[in-house]
Amino acid sequence: MDSLSFIGIALALAAILVGQMLEGGHVSSLVQPTAFLIVVGGTFGAVLLQSPVRVFLDGFRMARWVFVPPKSDAEGLVELVTSWAFLARRDGLLILERHIDELDDPFMRRGLQMLVDGIDPARLRETLEIEIDAWATRLRSCARVWESAGGYSPTIGILGAVLGLIHVMENLSDPTKLGAGIAVAFVATIYGVGLANLVFLPMSKKMLSIIGALAGQREMFVDGLMGIANGDNPRIIESRMRGYIH
Repeated sequence: MDSLSFIGIALALAAILVGQMLEGGHVSSLVQPTAFLIVVGGTFGAVLLQSPVRVFLDGFRMARWVFVPPKSDAEGLVELVTSWAFLARRDGLLILERHIDELDDPFMRRGLQMLVDGIDPARLRETLEIEIDAWATRLRSCARVWESAGGYSPTIGILGAVLGLIHVMENLSDPTKLGAGIAVAFVATIYGVGLANLVFLPMSKKMLSIIGALAGQREMFVDGLMGIANGDNPRIIESRMRGYIH
């Protein structure tokens, strides 16, 4: 659980709401379902138009990473690979075959299997790095769903403002309808700009940083496998892998 994400959103909302009250306004004036529907519906409609369905849906599933990041244990991975290095140095690479089924990560299983199969170290690195690049590229495209939402949202907010003003102009003869139209106009802009800069763009940046960290951990794993394949001293392998962490 990433408590900083909860704190960040709570702080941003509190600052806006408290500021509204300090200016003498009412929080209820910021609650406009029509404006919310225009901004949110229009924004995600535009994002869906530009994105393949699978990328769009995966982007929504990845949103939970902002609050519950994927489990990552870099120190544990260093210790695991170092233990493999000691075993391989003492008993040979084939001894590691028994550990393949113990791994939950398919990428790690494939890497260890290729190591046990005696794949040339250069080809091993090349194959795994291609897989890392493809995996990270796909995840980044999913995270950029939220970046795109952050780009469209302010413009859709302006569209909502124009629609509200059109409604006002159509009802100049009825003063009772002017207030609602003006409220939708201005609140739509607030929703568009606020969601973009307080929610969508920060979420995208957070997910991209998580993806970068996970990709770095996979690169660290590949470096460790390369050390084992080349017969390096286990302590050297451990030191080099810890360099990724620090």
